[in-house]
Amino acid sequence: MTLRTCTLRHLLVLVLLLLLQARRGRCHPQCLDYKPPFEPRQPLAFCKEYSKFGCCDLEKDGEISVKFYTIMANFDHAGYTTCAQYIRSILCQECSPYAAHLYDAEDANTPMRALPGLCGAYCSDYWRRCRYTLSLLLEDSGSAQSFANLTASIEDDRRKFCNFLELKDKQYCYPNVLTNAELNANLGLVREDPKGCLELCLQEVANGLRNPVAMVHANDGSHRFFVAEQLGYVWVYLANGSRLDRPFLNLTQAVLTSPWAGDERGFLCIALHPRMSTVRKAYVYYSVSVKKEERIRVSEFTLQTHDDNQLDHASERTILEVREPASNHNGGQLLFGHDEYLYVFIGDGGRAGDPFGKFGNAQNKSTLLGKVLRVDVDNNDAGAPYSIPPDNPFLREKDSRSGGNYGWRAREGFSCYDRKLCHNSSLDDVLPIFAYPHKLGKSVTGGYVYRGCQMPNLNGLYIFGDFMSGRLMSLKENVTSGEWEYNEICMGRDQTCRFPKLINSYYKYIISFAEDEAGEMYFLATGTASATARAGVIYKIVDPSRRAAPGRCSIKPSHVKIKGKLIHFYPKEEFVINKKPTTTAVPTTTARTTTTTKAPARRKFPIIIMKPPFPTRKTLRKTPQPPTTARTTTTNILRPRKTTSPPPSTTPPTLKAAATIKTTTTASVPTSVQVTMATTPATTSPTGHWRPLQYPHFTTSQPLTSSLKLPQTALTSSSRYSERPEALTTPRAPYWSQKPTTSSGSKPRRPPIDPTAPKTREDQRWLGEKLASGGEGNQDYKRPRERGRGHKRGRGGRRPPAGSVRLVSVDGLSDRGRVEVFIHGEWGTVCDDLFTSRAGTVVCRQVGFTTALAVMKRAAMGEADAGVKILLDDVECEGGERSLLDCKRSRVGKHNCSHGEDVGVICG
Repeated sequence: MTLRTCTLRHLLVLVLLLLLQARRGRCHPQCLDYKPPFEPRQPLAFCKEYSKFGCCDLEKDGEISVKFYTIMANFDHAGYTTCAQYIRSILCQECSPYAAHLYDAEDANTPMRALPGLCGAYCSDYWRRCRYTLSLLLEDSGSAQSFANLTASIEDDRRKFCNFLELKDKQYCYPNVLTNAELNANLGLVREDPKGCLELCLQEVANGLRNPVAMVHANDGSHRFFVAEQLGYVWVYLANGSRLDRPFLNLTQAVLTSPWAGDERGFLCIALHPRMSTVRKAYVYYSVSVKKEERIRVSEFTLQTHDDNQLDHASERTILEVREPASNHNGGQLLFGHDEYLYVFIGDGGRAGDPFGKFGNAQNKSTLLGKVLRVDVDNNDAGAPYSIPPDNPFLREKDSRSGGNYGWRAREGFSCYDRKLCHNSSLDDVLPIFAYPHKLGKSVTGGYVYRGCQMPNLNGLYIFGDFMSGRLMSLKENVTSGEWEYNEICMGRDQTCRFPKLINSYYKYIISFAEDEAGEMYFLATGTASATARAGVIYKIVDPSRRAAPGRCSIKPSHVKIKGKLIHFYPKEEFVINKKPTTTAVPTTTARTTTTTKAPARRKFPIIIMKPPFPTRKTLRKTPQPPTTARTTTTNILRPRKTTSPPPSTTPPTLKAAATIKTTTTASVPTSVQVTMATTPATTSPTGHWRPLQYPHFTTSQPLTSSLKLPQTALTSSSRYSERPEALTTPRAPYWSQKPTTSSGSKPRRPPIDPTAPKTREDQRWLGEKLASGGEGNQDYKRPRERGRGHKRGRGGRRPPAGSVRLVSVDGLSDRGRVEVFIHGEWGTVCDDLFTSRAGTVVCRQVGFTTALAVMKRAAMGEADAGVKILLDDVECEGGERSLLDCKRSRVGKHNCSHGEDVGVICG
């Protein structure tokens, strides 16, 4: 008995600890524009308590002040004295750093409350003293009488009144949220997990790249960035995220590399002249084979005369070449310093441990291997390709080529590598600022000190990573002691990254770091370290705990003349905000009492309910009711949402030297790892509390692979969601002097659509696009599982012709499914790399439809069994081909993907 009691106690303690941890995970400061809070540029004059950190700037603070005094003009002195504090406190919660939770607005896909959620005791006190002010608070640009009718019925009933206003989450409700020590302890600082790991988030900005090794900008006001692939391509990305279809540079015929995983040779770096707009030159570093001898080459290119987005390939001029004794440790970094000299980072020659000569290449001053070179490439058009700056170290030392001594191979970090060299008194090497053990990683990828504008908390933080372990790390200098303090960086958990467009996972192999023209920081990573695998992604580093004040980081990219086509960017990774929660959230409102009807018989197939939209207050009207019927219901009035784009940054980058280690290429990998990404899940109508009529907000839930516009058609599956809430005809509040008015009628509404009726072509199109965007729709699943539409074996066992396709749907749907193609006598899948809506249209026409409504990537339509072969990859179609075999593609059966990348389509 004693043992059992003890066990139960331990279980109870464990459950309580888990619940406490779940509650802590809900800490999520967020504003009503779905962005992090900020410190206003100027102190607030009205809602002063949020002057240091919150969600209002001075302009918004002024709007709240005007609304407050407009409301209070209805009161005499006694009423003003009694109710002013309540009205002010409620209005100012729009400025609270927890405004999104108070207004039930953390999910951008559902409508928010009209007023902040109050704690129970505070609501009761407010009802007792100032309950008739509710309709004044709700008064907006719409009809005041409409709000009076909607609220008068609950103003005299405390239970209904507080059911409408109360937020059941006692941790977040007002005013408890102000006094919660846990929530406010580190408010506005970078969140840390219990081990001190800094929790940051990411934004995907480019994907489908083949080992992206460098990302640079032109510093010309265009805010373009240029991305180099190990294979030899350099691509131009515009400020809006789209990519030009023609490469900035194509050296694939000259670059020495291979598809082997871990091959360190290839195109390794590009640097644009700091005065690119006038000098118009770029410098590249790549591996090359000259008479069967491997070399590294640094070359200079000039921009084309009439195209700022393409280099003149005929203008190549070799700056220097260095023979490579081995195929690894190639170095590869090119940088322009503030002195406008070009810095060239050359590897030690390869193999392991720099075994060349008595001291190794790095300690041999007569060779360029294992060195950092500093050269002057200005004013070189008529003479030598470069000159040596007069203040270079070792300039007057005989047989010395250049550079400073950073210790390799005598030391690796602080530790002795070659003990004999390490104890040589003449070594006089420069020690690093930080070193980490091999249990944390084995190949450092150097980064940058953050000097951007959008993330104030990150200023001065040096962010770097490890190629082998995939760790993100940071160092920050203590200005008092001069020491560098280390913190690991991890991805934000739970609610931390629940902001639009943010993700909290990345590919393991961190190849490089980069800055954009505004100083914001990125890193380049891949899931498969091969120069030919399209598994590379560029991530922007985001701090979700604090942003810059609105307007501080605004940029206006200068105009760029475009030749060719633009390829728009579509992220592949699922946004955190779209992921289904793993635990049940604390309810924010109570269940409503409504008139109920007999429930229909349960269907044998699932129904996904699309919630109809809620109009803005200007369109609210009373629905005329027959005089013999009435219905009383407690209504939750919700405000429509607005979505704004994040402000970019304008602060110019400032580079700061941080760590020094032996120079090796970061493209070396002994193994290959492919990370499978999740797809956006479909969401369903909330249960537990009823929301009023609402209209879909398509601006916050876009398809990941389709740019099609959604028609303004709302499907409903229940009269519960298709009816407008009736106006509540109760006595008006005592402060109203106007006579009650009635609406002359409302605009005729589109009748609800019967979910069991046959769908029109428009409805089918709408349903397909909603599924592609991870949204909601009405669809009956009746077909048997895993039955595809397409070519099948006919009479007599005749097999379909090569290139035939079929759609395999786990739900048995005829217009969508995983794409399978018939080649060499068997069915196989198609990888989603380069697969666009044009290729989807080729497939859809083969199976009897007109076009592809959406292309579903990352196995969104289900993965094939392991026994099914992957037959096609890198499929690029123009749209008019008869089959996928007629499109540009890889050889049949040759691919760099898994079934986690099986492509699917939705046809119409």
